[in-house]
Amino acid sequence: MFDVPETAMKNPIIEVKNLGLHFGPASRPVRAVDGVSFSIDEGETVALVGESGCGKSVTALSLAKLVSGSSRYVSGSVMYDGKDVLQMEESELRWLRGNEISFVFQEPGMSLNPVFRVGSQIAEAIRLHRKGVDVHDEVLRLLQLVGIPAPEKRMRSYPHEMSGGMQQRVMIAMALACQPRLLVADEPTTALDVTIQAQILELLSELQKQLGMAILLITHNLGLVADVAHSVNVMYAGRIVERGPSRELLRNPEHPYTHGLLAAVPRLTGSVGRLKSIDGSVPHLAQLPSGCKFHPRCPKRKPDCEGVEPELRESGENRAVRCYYPVKQGQHEER
Repeated sequence: MFDVPETAMKNPIIEVKNLGLHFGPASRPVRAVDGVSFSIDEGETVALVGESGCGKSVTALSLAKLVSGSSRYVSGSVMYDGKDVLQMEESELRWLRGNEISFVFQEPGMSLNPVFRVGSQIAEAIRLHRKGVDVHDEVLRLLQLVGIPAPEKRMRSYPHEMSGGMQQRVMIAMALACQPRLLVADEPTTALDVTIQAQILELLSELQKQLGMAILLITHNLGLVADVAHSVNVMYAGRIVERGPSRELLRNPEHPYTHGLLAAVPRLTGSVGRLKSIDGSVPHLAQLPSGCKFHPRCPKRKPDCEGVEPELRESGENRAVRCYYPVKQGQHEER
């Protein structure tokens, strides 16, 4: 049913271990990220999936220690090439951001500066991080690389003169300007129509093959990761509740939450009717329920789900699930 890439060779670029990040006062913390662990290997695409408000973007920003304000890193580490990003000095972080880890954010129209031409916005990163490079030629090369026609003309355009898909390609060109080893794509297709979504995901996949970089794809839609991700981490209420190779996880989800997300993906086949949805909403991270954080919305909950929160436990080869009563193969309702 799903056609995903072969798993990349195991050579971790970055390892997140028991990451904990809170907002607000210590007496009433908002646990945005709570004990999250995962790794990303050279040339691998890892998907971080979940509903809005589950902690995906905060986790992604933490990879380069970009979360500021009232945030506090309360536990864990983010190891990049043997160094803990959370312990880096500001000068080291400036080198890391852009040079080694780049970001592509959702809604490119909000990320691009409306008063500067797109060529000058791409050129800025090149001037800062790649001394001695012919900036003009490199901007042209990057625009060609991401598939923008007439790059000589387009580099003189303002963001409002380009479509949403073209703006997102410019954002990808900016992210690639310093030849990063890891590209974090945070909901890169949210503001785009379905056809353009497919084009952007295909572009990211092709660029990964050409450049050998790793990708962390952040999305709320499991339907988008089927063709591009090697592995999937499903987040809920600041925690990873299920992980595994994309082929196995998408065919046989074990956590009721993952099953609900997949059931909500529109299908081209089957009977016509209302789309399925998960009852309720993600809980406020300052007022989390006891026990399993998903139990108030879970159709398979039992009394002991409200007691002690389950651990993330291995459930098979390279698979893990945080549930007392995981849904095993053959127990799924027809999707």
